[in-house]
Amino acid sequence: MINFIKCHGSGNDFILIDEVTNSYTFSEEERRQLSVLLCDRKNGVGSDGILFVMKSDVAEARMRMFNSDGTEAEMCGNGLRCVARHIIQRDGRASIHIETEKAVLAVEQVEPIYKGIDTFSVDIEPVSFEVETLPMNYEKAEAMDVEIPGLSHDFTFTALSVPNPHIVTIVDEVVQQDLIDIGEKANNSPSVFPKGVNVSFVQILGKNKIFVQTFERGVGLTNACGTAMSASTLVSTILGPNDLETPIVVINKGGLVNCVVEKADRRYKIQLRGNATNVYSASIDVNLSTSEWNWIETETHHSEIDKYEKLKEYASSQI
Repeated sequence: MINFIKCHGSGNDFILIDEVTNSYTFSEEERRQLSVLLCDRKNGVGSDGILFVMKSDVAEARMRMFNSDGTEAEMCGNGLRCVARHIIQRDGRASIHIETEKAVLAVEQVEPIYKGIDTFSVDIEPVSFEVETLPMNYEKAEAMDVEIPGLSHDFTFTALSVPNPHIVTIVDEVVQQDLIDIGEKANNSPSVFPKGVNVSFVQILGKNKIFVQTFERGVGLTNACGTAMSASTLVSTILGPNDLETPIVVINKGGLVNCVVEKADRRYKIQLRGNATNVYSASIDVNLSTSEWNWIETETHHSEIDKYEKLKEYASSQI
């Protein structure tokens, strides 16, 4: 039997499995199999990925996020908020640290971004504009607002890792089909992006307000991607009108978040502030050898769902 929480950050939805509380000992192959089986939206539970909460020797918890195709992401900002909420409430602490693949990150509960929405802030770092950190094969050390050969003649992109790989372009209007076409092309170009890349279109809605949509590596078109919103906010402060050290409202298809870009000693860090909504808790039986599973019981969190729908309606009115 596997116990889990179905949760989401800005509509970017996850299956959260606490390996510590439940004393699970999954192998690496089992984590991959579980991700492919359970994330499937037709025959599985349905989600963008699985968040595995594990024991850490250097922080209160360790987070690993596996995409729906079974690949592991270096970082997941929306998922990190969900894990932050889980650990903060589990351990009764207001602020903690969570270990990710590239860094130990500070997380805390903060003032709500919208009435009735419990809000959590997570640090997104390290940030790098060096193309080798994505990795990306390019003729120069950085790719800032440039055309990427073989990708598109109509858009210029900025490449950065936060720490997972992103390319970001600022557009007058987000056309989903353009985003899908470029996202698929980029993730089928191993000569340029050996490990794939997340692609984001950013529309400036006003001073310190943007709309972001992302083609997420290993997932496809998604309601929201936390690190993509963070990367897009940073690019909008460098190439657009937005300010450092100021909450920037980031609207997405799944709702909204606030991002704050900080700069010190020529290094950037981004605070990502947003919801971590629990949709339901569940228990299931899983047989990985036959790729079969079935429900045992579920408990739906109706109040949280209703509160988030109000935020989502407000966010949609701002586009």
